[in-house]
Order: sequence, then structure tokens, then C-alpha cells
Amino acid sequence: MADGPRDVLPTRAEFAVWRPMPTRWADNDQYGHANNVVYYSWFDTAVNGWLMQAVGADVRDLPAIGIVAETSCRFLSPVGFPDELAVGLRVDRLGRSSITYGLAVFADGEDAPSAVGRFVHVYVDPATRRPVPVPDVVRDVASAITSGASTAG
Repeated sequence: MADGPRDVLPTRAEFAVWRPMPTRWADNDQYGHANNVVYYSWFDTAVNGWLMQAVGADVRDLPAIGIVAETSCRFLSPVGFPDELAVGLRVDRLGRSSITYGLAVFADGEDAPSAVGRFVHVYVDPATRRPVPVPDVVRDVASAITSGASTAG
């Protein structure tokens, strides 16, 4: 019996941005695959690495900083060192002060993802940590990879 949208896995074609993600010996746990916490590091690296490259600046130097308010990962098949991986990245929702990213980990040569994830940045004032609008430079690059699911001014 299908349980809804969780059964529909994203394809490679659904991601506008690709970040290579090398695995390391230390990523593997005692069961011989990447430990679950490593996936969150891959997501964080993919999002922030892309942001820095896309905006052409260190995101820590922007007038607002993106703090991680929510993450999730659905594990589908094991990967680990020495697998060659790529993380697909897209924007699922672009809000006033937040961005929700959709991510997926793909092993080299595989059409099905090994994991799918969600990563939410909320932009805050660096001093007060109160929500503020997404900086224009970030909004511009994020809107270019929005999946069409939802945008809010």
C-alpha cells in the first residue's frame, strides 16, 4: 500500500545544482556504510558551498545569516567510502525570511537516490538573531533554482 508522496522519489532531472561530495574513510561506521550524521554534513556543505559560489562571497559576511532551523533525511540505500557521490540541490520554497532546500544523495552511476533530505535556512540579523528578509543577493540565486513548488514574497 502506498503511503503518499514519500513513495515518489526525486530523479536526477529534478535538481538544478550538483555538488560533488567525496566520501572519507572516517565517514564509515562499524556497519560499513556512511553514518547517518554524515548525511547532514553533506547537506550543510552542499548548500553553503553552493551559496558561496553562487553569490561570489562568504555568506558569513552578508547583512543577514542563514541559520539552520530544520533538517531531515530519509535514508534509502547505504553508501560509504570509497563511493563517489553527488548531492543534488534545489529550492523547494523561497519565503520572506527562509529558504527550504530539497536535496538528494546519488551514488555515481545510480539513477535512484541513496537519500533524500530537507534543509531550512532562516535568515536572521547577526546581532539580534531575529528573522529578517532573505538578502537580495541570496534571493536572486535561490529563485534561479526554485523547483516551482512554492515561492512567497
